[in-house]
Amino acid sequence: MAISYNALAQTLQGRSTCFFFVPKALCIKQRSRSTVVFASNDKNIIALQSKVDNLLDRIKWDEKGLAVAIAQNVDTGAVLMQGFANREALSTTITSRKATFFSRSRSTLWTKGETSNNFINVLDVYIDCDRDSIIYLGTPDGPTCHTGAETCYYTSVLDQLIDDEASGEKLASTTLYSLESIISKRKEESTVPQEGKPSWTRRLLTDDALLCSKIREEADELCRTLEDKEEVSRTASEMADVLYHAMVLLSKRDVKFEDVLEVLRKRFSQSGIEEKQSRSK
Repeated sequence: MAISYNALAQTLQGRSTCFFFVPKALCIKQRSRSTVVFASNDKNIIALQSKVDNLLDRIKWDEKGLAVAIAQNVDTGAVLMQGFANREALSTTITSRKATFFSRSRSTLWTKGETSNNFINVLDVYIDCDRDSIIYLGTPDGPTCHTGAETCYYTSVLDQLIDDEASGEKLASTTLYSLESIISKRKEESTVPQEGKPSWTRRLLTDDALLCSKIREEADELCRTLEDKEEVSRTASEMADVLYHAMVLLSKRDVKFEDVLEVLRKRFSQSGIEEKQSRSK
């Protein structure tokens, strides 16, 4: 079973924190044994420190005291990079909320972004079922790869097998973000004169009235699958149509789908009623 460090926060939610769930004033430097230490006699904080130390003790560090640490974008799901962490690196990540790793070549800690300012702001930390690998779940301040790429994963093995000279510039993307990439390419192409019949996406990108009418049409058809009690597969199909047309509109407006997911994430701790009321202010 995966373990989240935020699961320890239940009794301390709502505070301003430097640790995921501990007030900044309570945090001090770590001990030499890489234990998270808090400057407070508060029983809850002391109990929390004990829980964190116990979790660090239970991780299956390898013979060199390391575990694989993967950084993942909390909004897009993109795997940003992979490194290694030791006890101190994980403790530092927890207290600073910046993805921190252990450099095997330099035998020292390093925080992603310490030279480029492209930090990975960690919102949560997960440990896998075997307790020997770690995920830093967060938001990147900029490109993660030292090459300037969004992530360190942009070389497709299958592409390389088909063509030895494949560019290696294809970011590993989920279905949704692959679609966004295709729409973006169609948008770039729409500025260039074209012979023959344009693609459907190009037509939508160059005709606002058509695009908006299709979004309304597809949204209505989605609702009808509920009202008319149609097959579940029809609901999935109509939702796919709504998503596609809506993403074309987002592209027209230069809005990334990641921005939409960020808005949704920030609403998790807010009721729908409160969120609607805040819009009218």
